[in-house]
Amino acid sequence: MSAEQTVAIVDYRPGHAAAWKALNEAWLAEGGFVVEAKDRKVIDDPEGAILAPGGRIFMAEREGEAIGCCALMPMDDGGFEVAKMTVSPSARGLGLGRRLLEACEAAACAVGAPRLYLETSSTLKPAGALYRGFGFVDLPPRPSPYVRADVWMEKRLTPGG
Repeated sequence: MSAEQTVAIVDYRPGHAAAWKALNEAWLAEGGFVVEAKDRKVIDDPEGAILAPGGRIFMAEREGEAIGCCALMPMDDGGFEVAKMTVSPSARGLGLGRRLLEACEAAACAVGAPRLYLETSSTLKPAGALYRGFGFVDLPPRPSPYVRADVWMEKRLTPGG
């Protein structure tokens, strides 16, 4: 069995709260970013800020340890924002980013969402390459709650997935 196959993508549980916080604070620090107000809200209260309004959080687990995460946050147009996606440095290169995106896309398609949307930083080169390779296309600049955001992307979804 490959290392990738020993990792399960699972729905967030309250027991993931500490790992969710640690994973997200780590990628922000690694990227040289400050934790902004919107970050703090979703990192500190994932149940209230993401799950209660109809979003989803997926966690990548290896032998019971959370080593990656990604959130789907509902948008006013019926689409979902892909947010807070990261994989622990020790687990990078196993294809987990793609697997997390696949889980997000499947969940969005299952409820008939028209698109996935995300905001990122041009300094996060591997993330940008992953998103483009997954079918995201660049959008014109738009207002963002994130100072670091200078890339806006979407992937249109086919009804029924």
